[in-house]
Amino acid sequence: MMNRMQLALMKKDIRGITSNKQVFSVMLMVPLALTIILPSIFVFVTVLVPDTTSDFQKLLEMLPSTEQIGNQKQMILGLLLNKIMPVFFLMIPIMASSVMAASSFVGEKEKHTLETLLYSPLSLKQLFQSKILASFSVSMMVSFISFAAMIVVMEIEVLLLTGSAVMPDLSWMIIMLLIAPSISLVAISITVRGSAKAQTIEEAQQRAVFLVFPIIALVIGQFTGIIMVSTWILLGLGIVLPLIAALLVKGSVGKFTYEKLLR
Repeated sequence: MMNRMQLALMKKDIRGITSNKQVFSVMLMVPLALTIILPSIFVFVTVLVPDTTSDFQKLLEMLPSTEQIGNQKQMILGLLLNKIMPVFFLMIPIMASSVMAASSFVGEKEKHTLETLLYSPLSLKQLFQSKILASFSVSMMVSFISFAAMIVVMEIEVLLLTGSAVMPDLSWMIIMLLIAPSISLVAISITVRGSAKAQTIEEAQQRAVFLVFPIIALVIGQFTGIIMVSTWILLGLGIVLPLIAALLVKGSVGKFTYEKLLR
């Protein structure tokens, strides 16, 4: 059960990140690029430059026959929203949570407030819980707002350009309810563990960056026609990632001592 002091610490961390224009702008740049600019480019290229649709032919051939409905442009737009964009979207909870988490303990070090924080009535476990939950809250807020903005912008663009709509499928529910929260906690656990030992925010963020590499591999695999990220693959990730996240959170909370933090 969260107590008032933990809630106060969470609010302080959230206010600290949102009031820091430089850090907060970095946190918003990735969602803006991945949910507004990138999908818009894909939509306009698909609709207005017909010759480029052949580049998607390998991916269209990998779709189940039940999803090969409508003309080629409609299938490509559906492919874009429900097969390609979900992989790009996973970078958002990773980047948002790692930026927030990196400023947790190392941010306290840079502001010379860590010693004061450690003298508070909160136990080390409660401090870690507060830091993790603050980062998780911000990450989920950014993720859900980014998803809503992406859907609204894409639907408006598609309706104006084609006169029809393209709807998100079950894969997005799996991503928003299972994968995004889990991968956010994984990134937070790794970053907070590094943040407790690091001397700068950039140093603390470096570990979580490696989580982006598997996503980049999935993106490359999709565009080369090697793999299609299906609902079943996402569901499998949605089952495995929460287990990994739970183990990492428990491990990151239990490993540190006051001496390690003050080094």
